[in-house]
Amino acid sequence: MTHPVKPDSRPDKVSLWRYAKLFRADILSAQPAKLYRAWMAEFRTPFFRSYMVNDPALVDLVLRERPDDFPKSDRIGAGLRPLLGNSVFLTNGETWKRQRRIIDPAFAGGRLRDVFPAIVDAGDRAVDRLGPLATGAPVDVEPETSHAAADVIFRTLFSLPIEDRVAAEVFDAFRDYQRSQPILNLAAFLPGLSRLPRFFRRETRATARRIRALIGDLTQARLEAIASGVAPDDLATKIMTTADPETGQTFDAEEMVDQVAIFFLAGHETSAAALAWTLYLLAQAPDWQERVIAEALAWDGSFAGLSTLKVTRDVFRESLRLYPPVPMMVRETTRPEVFRDRAVRPGGQVVLSPWHLHRHARIWNDPDGFDPARWQRAEEKDQQRQAYMPFSAGPRVCTGAGFAMIEGVVLLAKLLKQYRFDLVEDRIPVPVAHLTVRSRSGLFLSIRRHALSDPATT
Repeated sequence: MTHPVKPDSRPDKVSLWRYAKLFRADILSAQPAKLYRAWMAEFRTPFFRSYMVNDPALVDLVLRERPDDFPKSDRIGAGLRPLLGNSVFLTNGETWKRQRRIIDPAFAGGRLRDVFPAIVDAGDRAVDRLGPLATGAPVDVEPETSHAAADVIFRTLFSLPIEDRVAAEVFDAFRDYQRSQPILNLAAFLPGLSRLPRFFRRETRATARRIRALIGDLTQARLEAIASGVAPDDLATKIMTTADPETGQTFDAEEMVDQVAIFFLAGHETSAAALAWTLYLLAQAPDWQERVIAEALAWDGSFAGLSTLKVTRDVFRESLRLYPPVPMMVRETTRPEVFRDRAVRPGGQVVLSPWHLHRHARIWNDPDGFDPARWQRAEEKDQQRQAYMPFSAGPRVCTGAGFAMIEGVVLLAKLLKQYRFDLVEDRIPVPVAHLTVRSRSGLFLSIRRHALSDPATT
C-alpha cells in the first residue's frame, strides 16, 4: 500500500539564515532526513544551541523525571504571547502549577461524561453541514473539521454553538491570526524582544486584540451569570469557580481570557487538524474505512457505547502518530547537563519532536505506514510507551488529552456513519507545520453519502 504523504527534507547542511527562512515557511521540511534515525542532533546558532532529542531515555528525563529542570522555552512561545498572554501553555514554575491545579478538575473523568452530549450535538451539526457537499466533487475538508472542532469547544466551554455570532467571530479571527503570525520571528532568536510589539506584524497584533476582546466579553458575561446564580454547568463555569486548593484563589477575568485563548488553540486547532488528517488516511485506506463505517453503524450513540468503537479509536491513535497536531515542543536547560556524552550548557534549547519520534526508523515497525492494527499488537507496546506523545507526557501532559480522544472518536463515528471519503487524484495534500500540522493548499477529498446510511432513518 502507498504510504501516506510526508514532506520532503532539506539538505543536511544549510546556513543559519537559510534554515530560519525554511523554518518560517514550514517546520517539517526545514529538518534534515537524518533526524528520522538520529538519537540526538545539535544545531548551533550565534544566539543559542539547540538539541533535538529522540532518545526515549532523554525524552523521559526531560518530560517525566526532572520536568522542573527543563521549563518551556520562550523562543517559540514568543510568537504566541500576543494572543495567549500568560496562559497555562506558556507559563512555568509555580505560576504554571497554580494554573493546572485550577484547570485540571474541569477535565477529570466524571466531567467528560457531562460534556459528552455537547460533543454529540456538535457532531450532528457537522453531519448536517456536510450534506450539501456530499456530491462527489472535491471538497477541502479542513474548513469543515475546523468548524466542527470550534463548535465542540464553544458548546462545551460556553454552552454556545459555533453558529452563534460571537463564537463565529472568534473562529474567523483566530484563523486570521494563524495566517498572519509565523511561529518563528526575530523575537524567537533574541531573548527579550517578545515584549516589544514592533517585532509582531500589525495584523497579528490587531487580530490578537480582537480575539482577546471577544473572549473577554464572553468571560465577563459568564462572571455576571455566575454572580447571579444562572450560569450553565459547563467547562467555563467549572474553571471560573474552582479555587486553587493551596491558595484559595480563583482566576481573575484577565487570567481567564488567557486560559480560554489556549483552550481554543489547543482544543480547536489541534482537533481540527487531527480530524482532517484522519479522514485523509481513511480515504487512502478504504479497507480501514469500511471497518470504521461498520463500527459507526453499530454504535448506539451512548457514552458507555464508546467502548465498542475500538477500531475507530485505533485509527485515530494512528493518525495522531503520523500527523501529530503539535509537531515539536521546546524546553530549556537550567543547569549543566550531559546528553549522550555531550556537555549541554544552561540555556540550551531542547527540542522534543513528536513528528520525528513517531516516525523514528529505529523505534517503529514500518514507521511511515498507516497501520492501526499496531495498537493491538503486544510486541509493539514498548514502542507506544516510549515513543508516542501527541499530547506531550509527564506532569505537563495536555490536560484535555482524554477530552480530545473522545471528541475525535465521536466526530469520526458521526461522519463515517453517513459519509464515505475518497481521495482526489490531482489534489495530493502536502503537510506543513506553522502552529499545527496542516496541508499546504487545503486537504481535498470526495464526499458521498454511503449506501448503508439512510437519511430518513439515521
